[in-house]
Amino acid sequence: MKKILITGGAGFIGSHVVRLFVNKYADAQIVNLDALTYAGNLENLKDVQDAPNYRFVKGDITDEQFIDQLFEKESFDAVIHLAAESHVDRSIMDPLSFVKTNILGTAVLLNAARKYWKDFSNKLFYHVSTDEVYGSLGESGFFTEQTPYDPHSPYSASKASSDHLVKAYFDTYGLPVVISNCSNNYGSYQFPEKLLPLMINNIIHSKPLPVYGKGDNVRDWLWVEDHARAIDVIFHQGKLGETYNIGGFNEWKNIDIVHLLCTIMDKKLNRPEGESAKLITFVKDRAGHDKRYAIDATKLNKDLGWKPSLQFEEGMEKTIDWYLANGEWIENVTSGAYKEYYKDQYVSR
Repeated sequence: MKKILITGGAGFIGSHVVRLFVNKYADAQIVNLDALTYAGNLENLKDVQDAPNYRFVKGDITDEQFIDQLFEKESFDAVIHLAAESHVDRSIMDPLSFVKTNILGTAVLLNAARKYWKDFSNKLFYHVSTDEVYGSLGESGFFTEQTPYDPHSPYSASKASSDHLVKAYFDTYGLPVVISNCSNNYGSYQFPEKLLPLMINNIIHSKPLPVYGKGDNVRDWLWVEDHARAIDVIFHQGKLGETYNIGGFNEWKNIDIVHLLCTIMDKKLNRPEGESAKLITFVKDRAGHDKRYAIDATKLNKDLGWKPSLQFEEGMEKTIDWYLANGEWIENVTSGAYKEYYKDQYVSR
C-alpha cells in the first residue's frame, strides 16, 4: 500500500489533488500536511475527511525536526509538494515569508526524503510549481520546458529557487523527482484574493472591481480539476528528472475576463445588462507586473496523453455557480486575518 504525503493539501489546488487521490486510489494512504495559514481551509475537504484512506496532519514544512520525525514515523513512498506562499501582492509586501516557505520549506522536505528514503526505488518527490518562473512573454510565443528562468517578483523568484533545488537533488543525490509548472488556475475553493473569486465576490456585493493598469495583461487559464488530473498523470507516468508544463491553451486579457464575468453575473443575479461592468475600477499597476504568460503543454499531451477537459466559458459557468451556491464559505474565509491584512484594499492577481 502506497503512502503519499501531499503538502499544502488544504489549499486551493492542493484540496482538489487530495480529493482526487483519496477518491481514486482507495488502496493508497493519503496524508495531508498543511500549516492552515490564511489560505488553508479544512472546509475544502469536508467531503473526504472521514475517508478511511485519508488523514490530516497540521505542521510547518520549514520545521526541520518536525518534518524529519514525520518522515521517520510514516515511511512515505511519495511526496506531492504543493505547499507554498502563492500570491504575488503578498510577496511584494512580505518577501521573506516567501523565501522561508517556498525555498527553505522545499529544502527541508527534499532533505528529509534524501535521508529517510534509504532505497530510492519506487519513490517519488513531485514538486508542483508555476509558469511565473519563466518571466514575461511578448505578444507572441509560449513557455516551453526549455524556456530560461527569468522571475520578476519575490514570489516567482522563490518558486524558481525551489525548482532549482529539486533539480539539484536529482542531479547530486539521484533523488527521484518530477516537476510541473502550471498556468493560472480557476475553480471552486480558491481564496478570494485571486482574480476570479475576488471579482465574483465583489460583484455579488456591488463593490468596486479593481483591475491593474489597463487590464491588458494576458494569462493562460486552466480549470483546477484539469490541473489535478494532470498531476495524477504526471505522478504515475512522468519520467524521472523531467519537467512538464501544464496549461489550458486558453489566453485571456484580464479586462476581457472581468467583462465576461460581469456579463454572466448580470444574468445569474437578474441585473440589467451592463450593471456589474459599471463597478470596474482601474488601479495603479503592480510593480514588476509580467505582461503575458502562455504555456505550451505539447510535451504533456504527446508524452502522457493529457489535455484540458473544459472550454473556458463552461469552466467559468461551473465556477460562478459554485461561488453563488457557497456564500457561507466565502464569508468564512474572507473574515478575520484576511480583512485585517488588506484593510479592505483588495487587488487582483
